[in-house]
Amino acid sequence: MDSVEWGRTKRCTRCGEEKPHREFAPKRANLDGLQRHCRDCGAESHRKREEAMGRQPRPTAGESAVDGLATRCKSCRVVDGRIGHLKRVYGITEAQHDEMIAAQGGLCCICLKAPAAHVDHCHETGRVRGVLCFNCNTAIGLLGDDPGTIQRAISYLEGNAWKPTIVAQGVYRQPS
Repeated sequence: MDSVEWGRTKRCTRCGEEKPHREFAPKRANLDGLQRHCRDCGAESHRKREEAMGRQPRPTAGESAVDGLATRCKSCRVVDGRIGHLKRVYGITEAQHDEMIAAQGGLCCICLKAPAAHVDHCHETGRVRGVLCFNCNTAIGLLGDDPGTIQRAISYLEGNAWKPTIVAQGVYRQPS
């Protein structure tokens, strides 16, 4: 699209108006690198197609103004994104999240060292269990949220390595 001169104009094939090149979306297949119709006509055509198929067309995104500048500052978008993530993924508000951290004394429930920052939840039920540090939350996830596996890991760390006794093919007896 480097060949397009942004000071030049082009005639839209739908509305017939002469418009500057910036009013046309790019299309590499065309010789001039631009769509044959202007952006406004393309948007109107898309809206009509969506309505014809019985779908409600999405309203224009409000993230940026007509001048292309953002309507909200970056820090406000980050906060809203975090709040939305907590509500969408875990079903909790930021106040509930902060309350859980305060109830834990600001520390991870497992290692009691690192600051709690990551929400731990059951992947089967979706129930939030608490707020953990990154390492503990990752460890639980990698062990498959399975108490049996975690208990065997504890046993292994205590020096009790599981050495199975084969009873039959695929059947093992645990040492007592």
